[in-house]
Amino acid sequence: MSDRALATSNKLAWLIAGATVIRLLAARWIPLTEDEAYYRLWAQHLHLGYYDHPPMIAWWIRLGTTLAGDNPLGVRLLPALGAGLATALVASITGLFGGDPATRFRAALWYNATTTIGVGGIIATPDAPATLFWVLTLWTLARVWAGGSPRWWLAAGAFAGLACISKYSALFLGPGILLWLVASQRGRKSLATPWPWLAGVVAGAIFSSNLIWNAQHHWLTFAKQFGRVAPSHLQPAHLLEFLIFQALLLNPMITVLARRGAIRAWQDRQADAALALPLLTALPFSLYLMFHSLHDRVQAHWPVPLFAGFVIVAALSVEASGIPDRVRRGFIAFTLVVSGLALAYGAFPGAIAIGKLDLIQPLRGWPTLANDIETVRAREGAQWIGTANYGAYAQLAATHRIHAPMIQVIERARYADETARPDFTKPGLIVDLARRLALADVQACFAKVSPAGELKRGAPGGPYRLYAAFRVEGPRADLLKDGCPNDLGKGLR
Repeated sequence: MSDRALATSNKLAWLIAGATVIRLLAARWIPLTEDEAYYRLWAQHLHLGYYDHPPMIAWWIRLGTTLAGDNPLGVRLLPALGAGLATALVASITGLFGGDPATRFRAALWYNATTTIGVGGIIATPDAPATLFWVLTLWTLARVWAGGSPRWWLAAGAFAGLACISKYSALFLGPGILLWLVASQRGRKSLATPWPWLAGVVAGAIFSSNLIWNAQHHWLTFAKQFGRVAPSHLQPAHLLEFLIFQALLLNPMITVLARRGAIRAWQDRQADAALALPLLTALPFSLYLMFHSLHDRVQAHWPVPLFAGFVIVAALSVEASGIPDRVRRGFIAFTLVVSGLALAYGAFPGAIAIGKLDLIQPLRGWPTLANDIETVRAREGAQWIGTANYGAYAQLAATHRIHAPMIQVIERARYADETARPDFTKPGLIVDLARRLALADVQACFAKVSPAGELKRGAPGGPYRLYAAFRVEGPRADLLKDGCPNDLGKGLR
């Protein structure tokens, strides 16, 4: 290795180490989101499936909290480390596709310059393991394409299976890999060997664990997630929103370069299908997201497993782009600075709101709200606490400041193994966002209901969210088994 290549490799190592340290610090100090707090509850009861998603994120959080404690760092430990490993894999794949050390460093740097990874790389949601295992699958296939042992196909199958039990969007990997293979003569020859098919068997065997769990639980997760696939009313404006928003999250410059690289990959697909690997494997999922956006909004984090491939293509296509080096550096530096400021803002407990806009309002004030709820509970003589929303329930539980049994009074399928057993013969306190709790709806679920006040959650002196509290007695339904009716207009949702 030349001195210059060695220096670039050292820069790559420092980049990965530095970014990982920053993520771990941010993970420690930024409060949990509602979804993270909810998945933390999953980690307390490990299974092969859950109401909303396959099980991998629960397993990751359980391991992280075992190692680092039941706190934000423990919840986010593996996602933060996984983002560092994904960065190394992006650099490695770029090298396997012919990139020199400088190009490998560029790909790693650009991956962290995407907003979804730069800011969201610490977030403990199913996208975190799904992204890592998606990239690991690409890495093993790149090794096969670079002349490695065909046994790497078995590793590819294992990683693809692990991606599928992380999030169902990874099921699009299989059709994408097949599309990549049939797009070139070399790929079609691979299909004449047993290795790709054995990889499919390995992936299927791993995914079957979640299939069996769903079969034993009335196809609970499948009904929840695949119910989104069926189109409802046409809303094509969401497609434009999706394309623009994702181009910004990926980074506008990387988006332009990835597009040019995609054209190049298509033109050269017969001569060398390597560059087509990250693109064609991403195509089925990309098409589904565009289809979904025709009738519903695509959430910002859904496409994140695709970003690694797009960055690799962009980094390998930069020399023929015609974009001046100073412009490229400027775009990347700006994105990294914005991401760093966003993490610092979220981690600083005294961060002020910007006028009426509080960018981290959903994360603020949960410990204070929990203390206020406990004060109201003691005043009202309530022996248990209920919420209408899973996020509020999970966030309050994560504060460790509620000293009474808690329950979400609707969507009981989320809590098959809940250990809380409130005594419903005694008064309780229902608390949630005021817009979710209409008095008439609470009265439909309980025989005696009386307002117990309103509480605020937010930055001191800044915007806040208003919570309503009701003292309740005499549930009209089996709350543990069935919960309150959740089809009561705007309330209890």
